[in-house]
Amino acid sequence: MESFVSKLYKAHQDCSACPSPKVIQQFFESVLGLLFPEYTVEKIDDESQIEASLYQLKDNLSIILDRNPHLHQGIGSKIADKFFLNLEQVFDWIHQDVDAMFEGDPAAKSRTEILRSYPGFYAIAAYRIAHSLHQLGVKLIPRMITELAHSRTGIDIHPAATIGQYFCIDHGTGVVIGETTIIGDRVKIYQGVTLGALSVDKADEDNKRHPTIEDDVVI
Repeated sequence: MESFVSKLYKAHQDCSACPSPKVIQQFFESVLGLLFPEYTVEKIDDESQIEASLYQLKDNLSIILDRNPHLHQGIGSKIADKFFLNLEQVFDWIHQDVDAMFEGDPAAKSRTEILRSYPGFYAIAAYRIAHSLHQLGVKLIPRMITELAHSRTGIDIHPAATIGQYFCIDHGTGVVIGETTIIGDRVKIYQGVTLGALSVDKADEDNKRHPTIEDDVVI
């Protein structure tokens, strides 16, 4: 029993510097709720609340990064500043994805329906936010965000994948998009599609292992 206690204690010490999944989930869902009122908990009635929320979320991200310096190579506050400077483009790209889903699905009666009920929207939004962090050199946290979406939607998108504009995932159950996948603009993917690795050899981890999909493709 004592040896087991020691093993558990060591595991807790080894993990003490890792961000809690609950903390990352709260941060992601707060960002998503600010970008899309369909996901917010509290209604925002004043423009100053938006600004205050942005600053608060930026501070939250800075704290998370400062507490976990092993997950990036930089200064937490500067990475947080860059992430929120890029957030407007992320917002615009996600709206383009919503347009692609609305225009490409006859069953969609409104954009609000897509925002509130389409797993493709949730998974793509999580990917866009996570990918922005990944591009800033942040490790693990982007993966935690996309895995949160994976558990909720059944859509598995690696945050390092490169995905162009006007991306649509319809239905989505069982979709897998691997780490080195490159997807062009105006691509539409249906359920059960795997853009998987040509090699699962650990020696190939730094090589391109996944497919490249060009513009205007339906899979």
